Amino acid sequence: MTNTKSRCAWSISDPLYIGYHDHEWGVPLHDDRKLFEMLILEGAQAGLSWITILKKRDNYRKAFDNFDARKIAKYDAKRVRELLKNEGIVRNRLKIAATISNAKAFLEVQKEFGSFDKYIWRFVGGKPLKNKRKSLKDIPAKTLESDAMSKELKKRGFRFVGSTICYAFMQATGMVNDHIVECFRYGKV
Repeated sequence: MTNTKSRCAWSISDPLYIGYHDHEWGVPLHDDRKLFEMLILEGAQAGLSWITILKKRDNYRKAFDNFDARKIAKYDAKRVRELLKNEGIVRNRLKIAATISNAKAFLEVQKEFGSFDKYIWRFVGGKPLKNKRKSLKDIPAKTLESDAMSKELKKRGFRFVGSTICYAFMQATGMVNDHIVECFRYGKV
């Protein structure tokens, strides 16, 4: 992994960012468990930097049963107290509670639509939106699609899913390609 390739400017400040950018960010994701993980991690990031969450991601996977929504939906007050003591995650009571309620809402969506993947990709017509951003300043914080996703998720009981969080989720899961056009990943995703 070298820094000689042309990359999105946000990704070059840390080797962890470079690896995430080069191998994950913007790659279309269709696995329900991984989609749930990204939705939860994007919500956990609210008010923090993404690098903070990336550094804690392995701890999140351990703390939250590898993002198994069925297990998380059954967490009780004792489990919440344990999570609040876990220094490896963001110890925010509201975000932990949202993860549990989001797991329940996620399972309901799976039941209704057959998969979360089938449901969530409807917001972009089932295929990635390929943008042609020339620089980071051209990338919006939210879009009409993320507004619609946020509104719908909130209606279904999801929390920490504002439009900006939804747009970051869409970028991370490849629902939109927001690599700048000069980035070596632009044409690959």
